[in-house]
Amino acid sequence: MKRTIVLVLALIAAGFIASIVLYPQLPEQVASHWNAAGEVNDYLPKFWGAFLMPIVALATLGLFLLIPRIDPLRRNIATFRPYFNRFIVVITAFFLYIHILSLLWNIGIQFDFSLLILPAFAGLIYYAGVLIGKSERNWFIGIRTPWTLMSDEVWKDTHRVGALCFKISAGIALLGMLIPRYGFYLALIPVLCSAAFVIIYSYAKYGRLAKEKQRDMMNDV
Repeated sequence: MKRTIVLVLALIAAGFIASIVLYPQLPEQVASHWNAAGEVNDYLPKFWGAFLMPIVALATLGLFLLIPRIDPLRRNIATFRPYFNRFIVVITAFFLYIHILSLLWNIGIQFDFSLLILPAFAGLIYYAGVLIGKSERNWFIGIRTPWTLMSDEVWKDTHRVGALCFKISAGIALLGMLIPRYGFYLALIPVLCSAAFVIIYSYAKYGRLAKEKQRDMMNDV
């Protein structure tokens, strides 16, 4: 875990350093959001445009460090902790990547922002699928529905399916680089559909197990 913290803090420090170095070149209103067509549709004041993302990354690290300490099922988190640690690095690297793109765009280096996000987004979603596939039942990490949290069997089966769905979603997101016009939709829609599907799947799985248990009880009578 110490290596993870050091690496993540180094990435966050790199983000702050980049902001400090490029701060004099930034406009007073910093572009902070791009639509599906790659057009700027929102701005932040200079300070927040320069430092918000590293601050968010630092706060996220704090949250990730807290979760294993407060989760009542923290022992389960320990079983997949290496994958969780790598996810912390991956999401921090994702924040840094977006931050660097934003800084470069705002100092006058123009490019299709939405298109360049796609490979990083795909990588994040793919590794989320890896983490989902390795996670054990807990209250903070993974597909947490009422039905997965009540049953280890539902948790494992739902996460097996969910891991595959998110990995496939990552592959579809990468296709967006070949079809830039639909890149935003190829990235977002599969992820949303995957999230909706695993919720429904967990409900159906729990209901099926409940019926089987009820039937077995009736047969024993």
